[in-house]
Amino acid sequence: MKINNPYNALEEHHCFGCSAKNPIGLKLEFELDGDQVKANWNPTKDYQGFEDLLHGGIISTLMDEIAAWAVQVLLHTAGLTSELHVKYLKPVRLSKGTIQLMAQIATVEGRLAKVKTSLKDSTDTICAEGMISYFIYPENVARKKLRFPEPAQFFSAK
Repeated sequence: MKINNPYNALEEHHCFGCSAKNPIGLKLEFELDGDQVKANWNPTKDYQGFEDLLHGGIISTLMDEIAAWAVQVLLHTAGLTSELHVKYLKPVRLSKGTIQLMAQIATVEGRLAKVKTSLKDSTDTICAEGMISYFIYPENVARKKLRFPEPAQFFSAK
């Protein structure tokens, strides 16, 4: 099920990961598949490290972004990254095309959510795995501090 990005309606929304308005951003779009948030993304040379390799910093950014969306969509709140641990298992070759991202909530303990993420290349090879910890706000605080929308807006008609 496609996830809408209600933040795109905000004039000041310029997120590097998900804003449709950021000319150098990743412009990620997400979908919900059971208890997982997923995204497909086609890397270009703009995000290259060594020749034909996706930059490691971009890999960690992709994982951080999909984890944030998992928190918002699955836990109905928002938060801030507290820790990010990424295991780089295989190089991500730009020439292999579209990559697949996945995130699911691993644990929630008080105001700390841990989100398990993975990145696969177009051959379904897991190239990176991550565990991202998010400090999560109560929903009413997330609305005030981070402009978190009504959860239904992630799935309502645009």
